[in-house]
Amino acid sequence: MANQLGVLNALDAAKTQWYHFTAIVIAGMGFFTDAYDLFSISLITKLLGRIYYFDPLSPKPGTLPPRIAAAVNGVAFCGTLTGQLFFGWLGDKLGRKRVYGLTLMLMVICSIASGLSFGKSPQGVMATLCFFRFWLGFGIGGDYPLSATIMSEYANKKTRGAFIAAVFAMQGFGILTGGIVALIVSAAFDHAYKAHPYFRDREHSTVPQADYIWRIILMFGAIPALLTYYWRMKMPETARYTALVARNAKQAAADMSKVLQVDLNSEQEKVDKIGTEPSNSFGLFSKEFAKRHGLHLLGTTSTWFLLDIAFYSSNLFQKDIFSAIGWLPKAETMSATHEVYRVAKAQTLIALCGTVPGYWFTVAFIDHIGRFAIQLMGFFFMSVFMFALAIPYQHWKTHNAGFLIMYSLTFFFANFGPNATTFVVPAEIFPARLRSTCHGISAAAGKAGAIVGSFGFLYAAQSTHEDKVDKGYHTDIGVKNALLVLGAVNCLGMLFTLLVPEPRGRSLEEITGENEEEKGQQQASVGNVPV
Repeated sequence: MANQLGVLNALDAAKTQWYHFTAIVIAGMGFFTDAYDLFSISLITKLLGRIYYFDPLSPKPGTLPPRIAAAVNGVAFCGTLTGQLFFGWLGDKLGRKRVYGLTLMLMVICSIASGLSFGKSPQGVMATLCFFRFWLGFGIGGDYPLSATIMSEYANKKTRGAFIAAVFAMQGFGILTGGIVALIVSAAFDHAYKAHPYFRDREHSTVPQADYIWRIILMFGAIPALLTYYWRMKMPETARYTALVARNAKQAAADMSKVLQVDLNSEQEKVDKIGTEPSNSFGLFSKEFAKRHGLHLLGTTSTWFLLDIAFYSSNLFQKDIFSAIGWLPKAETMSATHEVYRVAKAQTLIALCGTVPGYWFTVAFIDHIGRFAIQLMGFFFMSVFMFALAIPYQHWKTHNAGFLIMYSLTFFFANFGPNATTFVVPAEIFPARLRSTCHGISAAAGKAGAIVGSFGFLYAAQSTHEDKVDKGYHTDIGVKNALLVLGAVNCLGMLFTLLVPEPRGRSLEEITGENEEEKGQQQASVGNVPV
């Protein structure tokens, strides 16, 4: 493109080199921590119920009351949603780099603080825990738009999809590590402090030391984040922000000369000229934005919203599904520490078999078959497997191995599908000055879906039979019907995918029309036809 800046051309054409991998690791470790922190809570909710809501007269171990379970599970998502909107906007206002360290420190402090939640009463402990989990989520929320935007703006155009997807794929390792840490900690405590199953000795089935287990699991999340703080602070601001938003050509050229180890000219005149183009002046709430990117934003927000309803409801409630198919023994036949071990073992197996491989399949294929094809295919297979689990649901109760394979495949196609692509695409198709904000809006829509999925599914998956309902809940549609609803949600996701353009193999400025001089060219470059 004649009007493209030399420094951005250099980034687009750069061969894959060491700085790409350091950027993936630095941004990816944030995501590793995000996933660890968000998903580790599902490993410990049963333990929290046993410790803080023990009733010596009950034949079953204590469980968190419905409202408290919903708050503990969902409060971090509320924080994440707020953080995505706030830090997404801030990333466009102050620059990606300046906000990046702030989100990480917030995550470190709140991970440690949530493990130190104390109170005189169970309600006090839960309230403190929820308070710190909200602010932990707030920091995690900032990581979504910033990590995606930074990676997208650093990458070359040939392998950009794989690089952004690789950052997101670190989420899989975060979920896996959460399971492994819980396995190690619970096994160590199980070994050191012997306890009887609940049905044999109610009072002593939960040893006093079990209170340390959940605290250690939550606080471990601070370690990977702390390790990458120094490197985040050393990363230069992205050239696209410095040149196209801050309009400082000299700084952009100097920063990228260091990173790429080549001499680059600062083209201030060109930067000033690009800045005065009409295509670079419209705001988020303008008619021009609605005309050019309105459908794109609807596409990215709706698909992420629908995907997260299905993804998070399945993920957070794995332990309930495992119990329903008999993969976890009945709670009363286990001690508290052994129950943590069994829940963690089941979650780690699912992560190993379905979650982690799916992410890396996306990394391998996204720049070959494109975002659009992967997203459509992922939604399609997710709905197929959800229906296949739901319709013969009684059959699966006696065929546990088959159920587990199907359930793992659902996760595999979520991750080799919309879970990865909904993260990648919003970082590519919006102009530099609105990129972080639009990614934040799309991600926040996703988290709204996660809230619907996790809160809604908590109630919806309750059995239709009164005697099988968890304490404090009412009868509802049951797991079978809940899975049917999730299958339908995925079908809707396929429909809305049609609104999302295919950015594969083009430079960011070509996709968004930021460097185009003539209006005719601009319109062509942001055409909404999937390739």
